[in-house]
Amino acid sequence: MKTGRREFLRAGSLPLLGLGLPQLLQAQESSTARKGKAKACIVLFMWGGPAQQDTWDMKPDSPVEYRGEFKPIATKVPGIQVCEHLPKLAMRMDKLAQIRSMTHNDVDHTSATHFMLTGRDRPTRTAPINEDWPNYGAMLSYLGRGKGPLPPYVSMMPVVPNGAPRFVESSHGQGAGWLGPRFNPMRIDADASKPDYKVGEFDLSLDIPASRMEDRRGLQKSIESQFLKLETLQTTQTLGSHYQRAYDLLASPKAKQAFDLSREPMALRERYGMNLHGQSVLQARRLIEAGVPLVTVFWPNDGITNVSVYWDTHQRNFIDLKERLCPVTDIAFSALLDDLEQRGMLDDTLILWTGEMGRTPRVGQSVVGGAGAGKDGRDHWANCFTSVLAGGGIKGGIVHGSSDRYAAYPSLNPTKPADLAATVYHSLGIDPHHQIIDKFNRPVSLTEGEIISQLL
Repeated sequence: MKTGRREFLRAGSLPLLGLGLPQLLQAQESSTARKGKAKACIVLFMWGGPAQQDTWDMKPDSPVEYRGEFKPIATKVPGIQVCEHLPKLAMRMDKLAQIRSMTHNDVDHTSATHFMLTGRDRPTRTAPINEDWPNYGAMLSYLGRGKGPLPPYVSMMPVVPNGAPRFVESSHGQGAGWLGPRFNPMRIDADASKPDYKVGEFDLSLDIPASRMEDRRGLQKSIESQFLKLETLQTTQTLGSHYQRAYDLLASPKAKQAFDLSREPMALRERYGMNLHGQSVLQARRLIEAGVPLVTVFWPNDGITNVSVYWDTHQRNFIDLKERLCPVTDIAFSALLDDLEQRGMLDDTLILWTGEMGRTPRVGQSVVGGAGAGKDGRDHWANCFTSVLAGGGIKGGIVHGSSDRYAAYPSLNPTKPADLAATVYHSLGIDPHHQIIDKFNRPVSLTEGEIISQLL
């Protein structure tokens, strides 16, 4: 996408998307036969790298410097234990499938995300983001998923108000990469927990005067006329159809309602947690219900700047997990499971909870390529960590793979991000080995991994 076009779009008062609404809504008219049960997917991405041994994969028999301060608790499934600070999820373990043997070789946050959001390694560590392998959502968009006025791929990434670091923005694997910017996500920066929450143009009243909407149509036509000078006729005609879809989105009461959290009972909103993450998860459910095929909810920087941020617990590992990380994810994830089940949507909706890596086996251990660890923290660790799946035809109440006694390396069924990706695609009814044409006009498979059949 040319810089001039992006600037035209920004000048055209379409600020709710980072790269321009019409381009983000374009999808190729092609798809594959459905294989799995899921119609949609919610990715709960715990940016920073959750400590596997302090959440899902407790090691109570290991020395204290490895097992840490937390105690395991029993779950609804006999023989499976989790951290004491995940009590609600413990009681819903029959709906969850843990993969305790996830493994790759990248301890850099910004590039490790590429592994987990695409199933592929990056071509080179220094390659620009537009050379990334496309994200799950971008591939769904490319394959024609999502036919209504809402975009096929939405990314929840709220901005904190005090200017705290936004490391997640530079992470790879979030967007369309070499597929091109028209398949990038619609990104929501707004804080859904605020009383005045609104998403860009969706603060427009449902009864907006027709004259204002016609003015907006006129503005879009003006922008299109400028594109005539920049694009071939064929490309411009294609863009025109997507401007129409953009207009339909802005004018659609259904689209606006999908972003109106005030329509939810306050008791339900509180059940998700009246915080950045909880309300973003609720927003994701509303978007899925309205027909969006994939929503990614990135764990937000909650504004803390003098200690570890996100799940990147180099210091205060146990304090932060106990006070600001585990309770919030326990409440929001469990609420999502209950909500989807009560609405009859859990079988149709795949949930993936994951970070980009785990944490070092020993407390205070620093590793090459990490950022170090304080005496009460854990450094980066990609050799072994846990991802969790639910819904969408996934078998609940199971643990796939295992780690050694220190949660340091897989001891059974090592699982690569490519295998997770293959399972996600299969669950969404897409052949993970389906081939598309890359930017070099070569046929390439969506993933090189194998489906984890034990989870299905």
